[in-house]
Amino acid sequence: MEAKKGEIASNKNPKKANLLDHHSIKHILDESVTEIVKSKGYPEDVRLSNIRLLIGTIIIIIALFAQFYNKKFPENRNFLIGCIILYIVFNGILQLIIYIKEKNAILFTYPPTGSFHTTGLVITSKLPRFSDKYTLIIASADPESISAKPPVEFTKSVTQWFTKEGVLVEGLFWKDVEDLIKKYAEETKKSK
Repeated sequence: MEAKKGEIASNKNPKKANLLDHHSIKHILDESVTEIVKSKGYPEDVRLSNIRLLIGTIIIIIALFAQFYNKKFPENRNFLIGCIILYIVFNGILQLIIYIKEKNAILFTYPPTGSFHTTGLVITSKLPRFSDKYTLIIASADPESISAKPPVEFTKSVTQWFTKEGVLVEGLFWKDVEDLIKKYAEETKKSK
């Protein structure tokens, strides 16, 4: 396993962030977390992303119909009102999905193949503005499930994982995320 991590890290270009931009730092850390969790056998669940894309496509189609309808303004007034209402409704649904289901989640997964768990993971991260504290939370994708376990998390300073030049020290970050995944697995065993 250690050799595999070394191969993965040596085959890539180092990940570099602008240390003055917290969005850049969070993006690189989130991207790395996704790679690590997937490498641990958790396949990504893209159903929610697909639903959001479908709703976004519907919104675009509604806007295109409103823009290119073949009648001019006074004649198409009712049609435009209908398009505006549909546009608002579908945008509201999209925002509701993001607010209720997605929140700060960076990754949804299925359970690992061959696992007895019936629920995947939701990986959530936070890096508040003007703060160096990165919080990573691993929780069950279905908290109401019988196999749902309590979430685990860590909060650490991003200065532990980046050099002064802004290069991510992947080995250190990899170890911290792996330890959190192990902690979640141990919580699973303890609660049985």
